[in-house]
Amino acid sequence: MSLPKQVIAAGGFDDLKVRDLRFLEEAAKLGKLSVLLWPDETLQELTGQAPKFPLQERRYFLNAVRHVSRVIPVKAPLHPDELPPDLLADIWADIESAENAGREKFSHERKIAYHVFKADELKGFSEPGPPSPSPSGRKKVVVTGSFDWFHSGHVRFLEEVSALGDLYVIVGHDANIRLLKGEGHPLLSETERRYVVGSIKFVKQVLISSGEGWLDADPEIKKLRPDIYAVNEDGDKGGKREYCKNNGIEYLVLKRNPAPGLPRRSSTDLRGF
Repeated sequence: MSLPKQVIAAGGFDDLKVRDLRFLEEAAKLGKLSVLLWPDETLQELTGQAPKFPLQERRYFLNAVRHVSRVIPVKAPLHPDELPPDLLADIWADIESAENAGREKFSHERKIAYHVFKADELKGFSEPGPPSPSPSGRKKVVVTGSFDWFHSGHVRFLEEVSALGDLYVIVGHDANIRLLKGEGHPLLSETERRYVVGSIKFVKQVLISSGEGWLDADPEIKKLRPDIYAVNEDGDKGGKREYCKNNGIEYLVLKRNPAPGLPRRSSTDLRGF
């Protein structure tokens, strides 16, 4: 049995978007994916401004993406078209907008295949299949929310909740998010938000709600029959506590603590409204 190809992708990955996650997903189909993550200084030099999220936070987020095998911070002043001298790679995966002759020449000289994904290859999302069976006796945990501007605070919350059991996430459907939060919401469609949350390795399955109001996930919760409903402090409202009491579900409220060493993030602050 042959070993999987060693695939690398390099970049700043500042403020990960849907297209970035689609790229990482497709790159991981070529083999075992390692991400070379540029330091803050390199991003500053290339863009003329400081990154929105510092290296430690970008690394934390990328390590939580299910398509990524490892994240390797590279040291400045390593040129973006180069690789660390001791790194072995079979394929350098790139996105069309970052394609350049320097990377292609560097890869060719070292007998590394240079694979560029065109924009059309990164469009659309495959429908998620059914989750894999869980070990007997393992608890089922559900969380709900809009997850519209997805950030490291969301990742940390999902990481903490997943320690309680198999994690199922129910994202609010578009019409209900607008009902609760007003026009301009959500920024991303329900399909995109489901995809982004589903890209995190701590999550077993993501569903889209079909009800209305603060308890819009009621139809999905009744089908899942979870043992635990977990929320953070901001989500402890809308009758969820009483709902769980009436339905025999354990209700847990978690503090909004960021991962160690990372700043506290808020979707409202990032979004600006």
